[in-house]
This record gives sequence, structure tokens and C-alpha cells, in this order.
Amino acid sequence: MDVDLHSFFSDTEIERGARYARPQVALGLTRAVLELGALGFVVGSPPKWLSRKWKRPAVAGAITGAGLAVGVSLPTLPLSAISRRRSVAVGLVTQSWGGWIVDLLKGAAIESVLAGAAGGATVAVTRRYPRRWWLPASAGSVAFGALLAALAPVVLDPVFNDFTPLPDGETRSDVLELARAAAVKVGEVYSIDASRRTTAANAYVTGLGPTKRVVLFDTLLDRYSRDEVRVVVAHELGHVRNRDVPRGVVYAALVAPAAALAVQRLSWELSPERGSAGALPALALAAALIGAPVAVIGNRLSRAIERRSDAYSLALTDAPDAFISFERAIAVQNVADLEPPRWLTSLLATHPPTAERIGSAVSFAGRGNGAAPAGDA
Repeated sequence: MDVDLHSFFSDTEIERGARYARPQVALGLTRAVLELGALGFVVGSPPKWLSRKWKRPAVAGAITGAGLAVGVSLPTLPLSAISRRRSVAVGLVTQSWGGWIVDLLKGAAIESVLAGAAGGATVAVTRRYPRRWWLPASAGSVAFGALLAALAPVVLDPVFNDFTPLPDGETRSDVLELARAAAVKVGEVYSIDASRRTTAANAYVTGLGPTKRVVLFDTLLDRYSRDEVRVVVAHELGHVRNRDVPRGVVYAALVAPAAALAVQRLSWELSPERGSAGALPALALAAALIGAPVAVIGNRLSRAIERRSDAYSLALTDAPDAFISFERAIAVQNVADLEPPRWLTSLLATHPPTAERIGSAVSFAGRGNGAAPAGDA
């Protein structure tokens, strides 16, 4: 159920969101096209060293993978800087340019290590299984993704932010009370120092197994009422209750074999190279091209998952007014596009539009639903 946005937002807020968000999307899409173009250029005009016969092909694959990860992103740096400057102009970014550059370098280092590992493993697998490498490659990619999901909260995320266990007090008590009502184990609940970079507010669930946790931005805790924070926490508990992170791994396992086979066949059409570092640019380009429609399907599933967690939050807290006030406030604070084009939502959005989310709370309030019983999903 969508609502009339003008009942909740001023014309100025609606126009401001569109003026900021839509060019940001255009910049993001342009970056993606530039990265594809850079990969296409390397595939069409490969450097001579890529065709060399290396004594250790897997090592060559690791070096090539790391180089590609960094190299294809270089042409997009000016667009990233423009995007950041626009975020500064609307008050979303608090970080200095120096801090931004440090983050870029950290991200590039991590990405090059991961891409290097993937490149070396890919060359090894394609040499061992020249025609059927897509099957072990798909299994390996899912296993690697699951491992990364488990380790990221304790290994990668702390590189960029400080995570502090939520101290004893009203908010922590609310989290534990809601978790008991939802009959879920949340692991630890952390506050993250997001305000060192942004004024935007957010919350998310991350990790697998022993690293599972709920993370709340300090900008959320500092600016929102107790009831509003409760509906956010309840939404995140909905993800835990429904095991959305493990289900994401299962989704990847179902999709990966067909996607890997498609990548193999397309890469063979793009380049004659096989089982060497020289094949990696074509494989990367094929993976990007195949990954685009897979991502669209994933985004559609993500929106359905977010709707389910919204419904769970409303049922668990029975606080539609707090839900509505939060959605209104965070949309303004994050300078969201309040009337995104339908095609944009269908292709790129991971969450339902604000109007739909507010509409779900209005509908809930109209039905006069009570809170969910303990442990009832």
C-alpha cells in the first residue's frame, strides 16, 4: 500500500531528495560502465605480459587478479570524488578528504588481497578442470562468500570503524527484551562510530554463527526516540528470526552453478585464453555481465525480505506511529529519493520505497493489529 507522500513530506523535501539521489544513481551507473569498459579494453587489447608462460600460473593469477581489481577502479575515481562532493554539499558527509583517501587505500588493499586470492584459485581450478571448472568454481565461490560473511564483522569491518558493545541502559534493555519476545539469539549488539564519516542513520544484521550481531549507527542512537529505535531493532530481529543471512548463502548456492557455467561459456567467446592469468580479464568481464541480471533478481528478493522484516517489526512492537515517524525522519536525514522511478526501484533498489513502507504501517494501524505473541514469526 502506497500513500500520498505530500501527507508526510513537504514539496521541498521531496524535491531535495530527487535532486540529490538521482544524479548519485547516474554517477554510480556511469562508474559501472567505465569499469566494464576498462575490462573490455584489457580483453580486446591485452598487455603482452598477460600472454607470458609463467612457471607458477597460480601466482600469476593472483598478481593479475589483484592488479585488475585496482586497475579497473582507477578510471572511476573522478566520479567517486564528484559523488562525495555532492554528499558533502547536502550535509551527509562529515569526513575530511584525507580520511576519504585513507579509506580508499584501505579498501583497495583489501580488495586486491581478496581478488588476488580469487585470481590464483581460479587459475588453479581452470587448469585442473579445463572444461568443467565451473562446478568446483561455483562451490568454491559460495564457500568463500560464506566464510567472508562470517569473518567480515571481526576482521574487515573493524578496519574502517570502531564497534562498541551497547552499554547497559535503556536501549540495551529494550534490545534484550525484544529479542526475548522474538525468541532469537542476537549475539552481541554494537554501536558503530558512523558519525566520523556521515550524518546518515542506519542499522543492520551481519555475521554468521558465532559472529552474528546487530549493529546500530551512533547517528541512529543519538537522534531518534526510544520507540523509533525499538522499531528499528525489531526490524533487524526480524532478519535474525527469519535467518535471512544464512538463507542468502543458500540462494547463492542455488544460483552459483548456472551462473558459473554461463560465465565459462561467455568468457570463451570473449577470449581464446584458457587456464592462465591471461584468461582472467575475460572471466572478470563475463562475471560482471552475467552478475548484472542475477543482481536484479537478488534485489527483488531483498525487497521482499525487507517487507517481511517491516511487517515483523510492526507486529512485534505494535508501534505504527513510531514506525511512520522513523521512516519519515530517516528519509529526510538520508536525503532519500521519495518518488523514485519505477524502473529504478525494480532494477536497483534493495529496499521498498519510503511511500510503500509508510503505507504498510498505515495499513497495519488501520487493521488494529496487536503485538505478536512471544516467538511468533
